[in-house]
Amino acid sequence: MASVFQSGKFWRAQVRRRGYPSLSATFDTKREALQWAAQVEARLETQTPAQVYKKVEVRELTLKAAFERYTREILPSKAPRTSRREHSLIQWWSRSLWQAVPLPNLDGPQVAQAIRAMEKENRSANTIRLMLAVLSHLYTIARKEWGYVDLINPVELVRKPRLPEGRDRRFVGNEEERLLEACASKNPELADFVIVALETAMRQGEVFTLTWDRISFTDHTIKLPPELTKTRKGRMVPLSERAEEALKRQNARCNGHGNRVWTYATQDGVRASFFKAVKVAGLEDFHFHDLRHEATSRFFERGLNAAVVQGITGHNTAQMLARYTHLSGKSLVEAVRGADPAVGVFSVRRPSPSTAQPQRFCTRCGAALAPEHRFCGGCGQPISVHK
Repeated sequence: MASVFQSGKFWRAQVRRRGYPSLSATFDTKREALQWAAQVEARLETQTPAQVYKKVEVRELTLKAAFERYTREILPSKAPRTSRREHSLIQWWSRSLWQAVPLPNLDGPQVAQAIRAMEKENRSANTIRLMLAVLSHLYTIARKEWGYVDLINPVELVRKPRLPEGRDRRFVGNEEERLLEACASKNPELADFVIVALETAMRQGEVFTLTWDRISFTDHTIKLPPELTKTRKGRMVPLSERAEEALKRQNARCNGHGNRVWTYATQDGVRASFFKAVKVAGLEDFHFHDLRHEATSRFFERGLNAAVVQGITGHNTAQMLARYTHLSGKSLVEAVRGADPAVGVFSVRRPSPSTAQPQRFCTRCGAALAPEHRFCGGCGQPISVHK
C-alpha cells in the first residue's frame, strides 16, 4: 500500500507490503511522489520479497565492504601468486576516494577519475588494467554469486589504457652460449634449469616446481597439473632431446634426494643466481621470462602451427601468444624465399627417407597441409597448384 504526505517543503512517498521491506523516497512535488509510488507498486507485483531485500541491501554495500567480502570468499580459491597480487590491488581501492561509494552508485565517470588518479601515481598501463580487472570481477561475482543481479559493471563503461608493445628481447649472436657458460660456472644445475626453460617455454615457477613423478622419459613429456600453472589449466609439455638430457644430468646429480627436481630452496634463489649469471655474461636488459619469448618464437621458426604452440606454452588466447612471438629476420627471409610464390606454401624438410614428401605448411596461418589438400584447413584459403 502506498502513502504520500508532505514533510516541510517536500513530499514523501512510502510503499509498504506484507513480507516486503518498506520503501520510501522524497520529492519536490506531490505529482513526482505519486508517480514514483505507482511505479514501485507495479514492480513489486513482479518481484519476490527476496529480490527486493537484495536491492535494498546492495544500496548500503560500499566498495570497501564488498572487497572485504571478496577477499574472504574469492581470493582463497585463486593461485597463491594471483591472490597476493590481487590483494595489493584491492588495498588501493579500499583506501581510495571511492571506498565509501555504494556499489550501485559507482559509475563510469568515477572509474575514469580513478584511472586518472592511478596515472598521476605513475602506475603502468598494465597495472591499471589489472586494477580495473579486479574491480570488474568484483561486480561479476556480486551479480552472479551474491544475488545483486541489477548491478551495472562500471568498468565496461570506460576506456582502458592501451598496453605498450610486448618485450621483443631475444638472444643475439652468441648470447645464449655466454649465458649458459656463466650459469654453468656458477652452478651446473642453474645451466640445466635455463636449458629446460628455453626448450619447453615453461614459466619459471612451472620449472621450479617440477617433480620427477610428472616427468616421463619414456613418453618424453612433462605433465603440468592445473594447480601449478598460471592459467589454472593443466597441459602436457613435450621434451626435446636437449631438455631431456638436461633433466637426466640433474637426475644424476640429485639421485636419492626426494621427488623435487631442483635443489634450490626458493624461487627467489633461482632469480638471484640467474641475475648474477646474466651480469657475468654481459647481457643487457635480459630477464628470465625472456627465455619464454625465445622458446615460443623458436617453435614457430621450426614450422609448428599456432594451435600446437599454444598447446605447448599454455597461453590462454592467440592474442597473448602473439605478444610472445618475435620471429627473427633470418627466419622470415627463409620463409619468403622458400615459398612457392603463387601457392602460398613453404616446405619444411625433416629427416626422413628419400622417398618421403616434405611436410608443407600454410604461410597464412601455419596449418599443416597434406599433399591432396586444395584448401587450407586452418584459414580456409584456396591453395593454387602450379606444375
